[in-house]
Amino acid sequence: MSDLPIDVVIPELLMAIQHSPQVILKAPPGAGKSTQLPLALLRSSNVKGKIVMLEPRRLAVRNIARYLAQQLGEKVGESVGYRIRGESKVSAQTRLEIVTEGILTRMIQHDPELTGIDILIFDEFHERNLHADMALALSLDIQMALRETLTIVVMSATLDQQALQTLLPQAHAIESLGRSYPVAIHYQPMQDAHGLVYAVEHQIRTLLAQQAGSLLAFLPGSGAIRQLQERLSDLPEAIDVCPLYGQLPFSIQQQAIAPSPSGRRKVVLATNIAETSLTIEGIRLVVDSGWERRARFDPKTGITRLEQVRIAQSSAEQRAGRAGRLEAGLCVRLYSEAQFNQQPWVPEPEILHSDLTALALELAQWGTQQADELNWLNVPPRAALEQARDLLRTLQLIDERGQLTAKGQAAHCLGIEPRMAAMLLWAKEKGARYLNSALALAALMEEPEYQVLDLQHSLHRWQQGIHHKSKLMAQRAKALAHTLHSQFSLNQVDSECMAVAACFAFSDRIAQQRGQYGHYLLANGHGAFVHETHPLASQGYLLAVDLMRSQQQSSQIFSALSLEIDSLATEIPSLFSEQEWVDWDEKQGRLVAECQLRIGHLMVRRRALAEPSLEKMTQALLNYVQRNGLSVLNWNTESQEWLARVRCASEWLPEENWPDMSEDGLLSALEQWLGPYLIGLRTVKDLHQVSVLDALVAYVAWPLNQQLDEWLPTHYQLPTGNRKKIRYQPASDPVLSVRMQEVFGEQHSPLIAKGRVGLVMELLSPAQRPLQVTRDLASFWQGAYRDVQKEMKGRYPKHVWPDDPASHCATTKTKRHLKS
Repeated sequence: MSDLPIDVVIPELLMAIQHSPQVILKAPPGAGKSTQLPLALLRSSNVKGKIVMLEPRRLAVRNIARYLAQQLGEKVGESVGYRIRGESKVSAQTRLEIVTEGILTRMIQHDPELTGIDILIFDEFHERNLHADMALALSLDIQMALRETLTIVVMSATLDQQALQTLLPQAHAIESLGRSYPVAIHYQPMQDAHGLVYAVEHQIRTLLAQQAGSLLAFLPGSGAIRQLQERLSDLPEAIDVCPLYGQLPFSIQQQAIAPSPSGRRKVVLATNIAETSLTIEGIRLVVDSGWERRARFDPKTGITRLEQVRIAQSSAEQRAGRAGRLEAGLCVRLYSEAQFNQQPWVPEPEILHSDLTALALELAQWGTQQADELNWLNVPPRAALEQARDLLRTLQLIDERGQLTAKGQAAHCLGIEPRMAAMLLWAKEKGARYLNSALALAALMEEPEYQVLDLQHSLHRWQQGIHHKSKLMAQRAKALAHTLHSQFSLNQVDSECMAVAACFAFSDRIAQQRGQYGHYLLANGHGAFVHETHPLASQGYLLAVDLMRSQQQSSQIFSALSLEIDSLATEIPSLFSEQEWVDWDEKQGRLVAECQLRIGHLMVRRRALAEPSLEKMTQALLNYVQRNGLSVLNWNTESQEWLARVRCASEWLPEENWPDMSEDGLLSALEQWLGPYLIGLRTVKDLHQVSVLDALVAYVAWPLNQQLDEWLPTHYQLPTGNRKKIRYQPASDPVLSVRMQEVFGEQHSPLIAKGRVGLVMELLSPAQRPLQVTRDLASFWQGAYRDVQKEMKGRYPKHVWPDDPASHCATTKTKRHLKS
């Protein structure tokens, strides 16, 4: 018999589902919403049709399906089944399907009326998974236009209730309380000098020595988990250390979730996969690093950047809640309470920072020209959606009007990532050898080997029968071949054909060695690298299938194929273009011209042309700047400070349509912003006549170039009437240096960038010497100011040093002048 908090509201939920087309259930982790509501619906005589429940994680899908089947005394695939990518356990008797990873979206596209389905459940919707947002938008469209009887249930642990009810205006909202076991929160900010892994290790050892029970530690990524697991190898034999992250085999993930045997404890080292959906038995101690890894797609480069960011408050609450499932617990947060309070309540949804190529294909299949024709919590960003549509046109999947081509319709039916679908369709036209090679690549990419960069090496291991996922990949390749009305033969796979086929899908990621082992230039103009000791580092050309940008300017290549450029020119000549290139030769002091064979930004071959005409001078000067960098232009202090401001604006206000103002971005767009200002110039020396500031201001364009002054002002007006310059530096907080007396009476640190960014206050003495640097003026007045006041009263007795600076009037005067 269940005894979970959700049980109290189950009758109300069943009544709401019976009488309302939309239901919102808010329930914290551990309340039982993912298991008890589906069970109650299966047992209810009022539910006649099928129930489909969407989960954001594959691990949760399998575990929930297994648990529910056990509760019914059945096997998975009978009343309860599931479907994930490449794996399905359903039957004609299945009444509840648990699905993930776009499966629901494909079900909707296949049958827009969702025949036979009565209820759609969106579980853990607070995670704001891209697939969930897409599926909910389509479901609401179906409910409004085709199926008024369809019931939509959205379940969430933490979400903006008002925003969700605006999206679901007919919704009946119900809230369930969680467990009442208290969790003590201890804040232990870590010292940067020691590093994150050391800090987590120290807390784990301390808690294991002082507390009973098992422990769950949250780390930002799998790399930190593996490093910490090795450092904890000397723990007592009765303590099991279990990693838990998405790339692990299912069996190892289950070890982390399962209860510990009697007399044993465990330490689970997890990413944010353990925040929700999963119940980890026996946990009463939590160590929260406060960090997570988040992928952010850059539409300008078509490359995803992996960022380590602080978690939202809601995520911190969910992590802490893991310690209070069965008894009173303890959570140690490796950050300050002030840092916790500065974080947003919920994380940014995926739809605002993800690659939208698959979403754009779904919208085209649905017949939606504009994304805002559907109802969303957050409308997909225009820039990312346009980039996605440009890629779909390049792949020949949509036409100039944005409608699906015949290839686009075929690609959608394949149900895989659009690049891979386009590659398979191209390979099918080329014949069996190319199709088999492309099918093998698709399977290899879906099941990558850990830390294996060379996909052709993985292929060789597969063909030799020693790849540990050989059976799984063969099944996947055969399934894709069946969809294409073909057959798969591993014996017909050719590594060179595989590389050429990949170029059709990833032509922007063809990489040319820059003259130094391991360093490459991509066809999209971005830099990439592999470690110089890797065998692929010596190749002249690579195809970078998977790469990620971190803190470095270049992206790290994680999987690649060596490429024969001559074979590519023969098989896909459309990727190459010939163009006349004009440049300024510094040694000869004159113009030179040549015909170049190029793939995007890559120059493959060149041949000299006759002496160019003077009309080519502008292009030659642009090429000179491109080659030598922006430093050859006439930068003054005003233009440098303006560029710093606009770069900060791009970072702090990413939703605005800023052009790419980075060094690489400006160099790639030289013709657009600098070209008009070079007309009529004849020599390199004439570049010093160009006003860089005028060119940049025009490039940003109205109204952003005016709004920049509003959102990121050059100066801040103090209560005394004085204006002080704000110092801007990209990737750093803005700084305002001001005498302390001039900000008396200010309750809080000033905010800029639409109120999102606080100024760092460098507070100065009457002699303009630094006294204190603070991000929180209110806290400074209440705390450290007392020590400063004591010292300054002795050093500057003629100036006022009030006991209540937050209420005192700002001044530039001494005591004598104030009294007069």
